[in-house]
Parts: sequence; structure tokens; C-alpha cells
Amino acid sequence: MQKLTIDLDQNKKIFFASDFHLGAPNKEQSRSREKKIVRWLDAVEKDAAAILLVGDLFDFWFEYDHVVPKGFVRFLNKLAAFSDKGIPVYIFHGNHDMWMFDYLETEIDATVFSDPIELIVNDKFLFIGHGDGLGPGDYTFKVLRKVFRNKIAQWLFKWIHPDIGVGLANKWSSRSRINNKIESQEIDKEKEWLFLYSQKLESDRHFDFYVFGHRHLPLALEINKTSTYINLGEWLNFNSFGVFDGKNFLIDYFESDAN
Repeated sequence: MQKLTIDLDQNKKIFFASDFHLGAPNKEQSRSREKKIVRWLDAVEKDAAAILLVGDLFDFWFEYDHVVPKGFVRFLNKLAAFSDKGIPVYIFHGNHDMWMFDYLETEIDATVFSDPIELIVNDKFLFIGHGDGLGPGDYTFKVLRKVFRNKIAQWLFKWIHPDIGVGLANKWSSRSRINNKIESQEIDKEKEWLFLYSQKLESDRHFDFYVFGHRHLPLALEINKTSTYINLGEWLNFNSFGVFDGKNFLIDYFESDAN
């Protein structure tokens, strides 16, 4: 497991968000959401020691050798501006955008992680990942994930013309849960598979916080007295994000009535 260490000054914070699903469900709604995300980034910039974007930033993303999906320039420009100002940007693969390769690292100086990492902030330990394919359940996706991450499958897809490949992928993505009715925030944590996964990890090694996206529900569930499972939610209904000040991890909301 990769390790990342951030020494957090007293007056700075680390901000987390996931599941923007830019591109879905249509251009107009995606553009409105993109502008809102940029406003959020503007709002947190002065307090940010780092930004961690924990997967599914795009509803579909594939980097051909010389082509990337068009659009999202406001969002990518803002991330580049953060990097240029010395605010590190860390991006995680999600199940909708696992085909990130080196474009974002080259163009906006982001660091991209394809698997969960251990984040060490002062004396706190955090386990960070998108959450896809982890824990019990989600069996169909676990099979598909192996296919999508297969180098041969990626190479074959690359040879489909982008107009066709991106079109097919967008149709596939439209079947995802993001177009479904919003889920209730009242859950049985014994059926929440990322909570169960975190609980199992905690039995072997302690982390203060387990932070995921993927489930589209802003959650903070106690594993034990010193460990908490966090889900960052999403930006189609909640506009939720995480804030870590070196001691406490809070879920907050931007321009939203969800809180």
C-alpha cells in the first residue's frame, strides 16, 4: 500500500470530495455542477493544505495516446491553478474513471492513485480509497473491474475510434446508480459493505479514519471509540465533502439543503 504524509499546519485543513460524475446525466446539468464545484474550490482555497478527490470525478474518462474526453475545462483549470499555487492535488481512480493514465499528472501536476493508500497527517492515520470492489457484495462489479483494469482490454478499447468508444461508454455509464432515485441516509451499518470492510481492516490494524466515496451517501459511522468510517457522498444531490483539521473529520455541504 502506498503511503502519503502531509504535515498539517494549525490553520490549514485537508479537503476531500468524490463522485462529481461530470458529464452526467447531460451537458447542461453537468456544466451547472462543474461551475458549482469550481465555486467550492474557490471557497476552500485559502484554508487548503491539500485537496483529495476520491474517485468518479468524471462519469466516463479514457486517455487515448493523443486524445482525452472533451469538456471539463473550468474544473481542470482550477485544479491546475491549485497546483501552480503549491496546493497539492491528489486524485483517485473510481469505477467510472479508472482509465486515467498520465494526462492529469502531466498537465495539472496532480498525483493519481489507482488503489487505496495510507495517509499520515501529523499523528493520525487515514485509509483512503474510492471503495469500488472492496468488502462483501458488489460481485458483478468485481468481475467487471478485473476486465476494465486488464491491460489487454484497455489496449483493445484504445483502438476503437474515440467518437464510437466514448459514445458507447457514455451509454453504459447512463445505466449507473447516479440516475436512480436518491438513497436514504438512514442505513443499517451491518449491511453497509464498506463499513464492514473497514471493520475487518480495523481488527488487524488501526486507522483513525476510513474514507471512501462510491456509495453516494454522506456517512460518518463509528467503528469503535477511536476509529470512524466516512463516506463522502456525492454532488448530484448532496454536494457533500470532507474536512480534516488534523484531529477531527467532518462532513460538510456546499450550496445544499441536504444538511
